[in-house]
Amino acid sequence: MKELVLIIRPEMLESLKAILDEVHCGGMTVSSVMGCGTQKGASTDGVNEIRGFKININLLPKIQAIVVVRDQDVETIISAVRERMADGRVGDGKIFIRDIADAVRIRTGERGNAAL
Repeated sequence: MKELVLIIRPEMLESLKAILDEVHCGGMTVSSVMGCGTQKGASTDGVNEIRGFKININLLPKIQAIVVVRDQDVETIISAVRERMADGRVGDGKIFIRDIADAVRIRTGERGNAAL
């Protein structure tokens, strides 16, 4: 099993949900986060807005989605994300991949891929 941590633009969340649904991903955890990378937090007008207040900072709103999937689904998800969610601009996001040793469904005690 692999854990995918996807950092994406907020407007791409629905596309990500559609991709994960197509590969029958059992679930995901989504957080609203702030960050910067290559683009150093630069926006088009130089001013960002957080909770209605315009402030000059170098962090941009992003979505962090965490999913645990079967090993064989990883490349399918990565390919679909790159094909359908990349627009070629700086700030499209990143995918981090981690190994997962085991998973346990608390309700039933199922383990491994069955727990997903």
